[in-house]
Amino acid sequence: MAIVFQPTEGLTEKPFHYCPGCNHGIIHRIIAESMVEMGILEDTVSVASVGCTYNSYEYFSCDAVQAAHGRAPAVATGIKRTLKDKIVFTYQGDGDLASIGTAEIVHAAARGEKITAFFVNNAVYGMTSGQMAPTTLLGQVTTTSPFGRDASYQGYPINVSELISQLTGAVYVERVCLTDFKNIQNAKKAVQKAFKVQQAGLGFSMVEFLSTCPTNWGKEPVEAMEWLKEKMIPQYPLGCFKGQDIDFNNLGKAEEKGA
Repeated sequence: MAIVFQPTEGLTEKPFHYCPGCNHGIIHRIIAESMVEMGILEDTVSVASVGCTYNSYEYFSCDAVQAAHGRAPAVATGIKRTLKDKIVFTYQGDGDLASIGTAEIVHAAARGEKITAFFVNNAVYGMTSGQMAPTTLLGQVTTTSPFGRDASYQGYPINVSELISQLTGAVYVERVCLTDFKNIQNAKKAVQKAFKVQQAGLGFSMVEFLSTCPTNWGKEPVEAMEWLKEKMIPQYPLGCFKGQDIDFNNLGKAEEKGA
């Protein structure tokens, strides 16, 4: 009988701890598959953040380092500058990257660090029981915005991809989602493009994933996916914000020069 589906070598056999309906598992899978398909698994170092994905190093089969809260881009910078031939990526949520880690991600991109950031945006603090995040939508109810986010009191959501794309050192920035097969395939292509940019030594790359958090949103998984499509995408439109002019089909691996 022909094998039509099997586990990827890019993931360990440890079961995920994520809540039912959470998109982290899908994101892990496409990153892991990409590392295997591109032949970079043995040459990749992941940097785990603090949040729901604090132990992502237990799932990816590549080498990994744990960073302090928000400091993953700084740690990744040190690894990449020391081990220039390695592929280095961070895996961060919106609380880690867009709140306590804002300075680290902005300055890593501004410096054009040759690392890749995978940013998971579920518009809420997932691990710590659903507090308002920098990406929480206007009107969205959380444990710390019980009447809905009010711009006059709590400010506006931060569109991270649009922000990072304005920095010269950022070479490739794209926002994707995982609501259906087509979007999952597009997300996987974005992951591989980000890795190719790093292989070629072009500069900083980032992929933002819009993700559900059924537990803290108080919704069933299917309902959460519909809410993402109806509410999150209008605030966070999908698309490539930087790097549209890169010819990925002819982007070969280039040896990095300098730090």
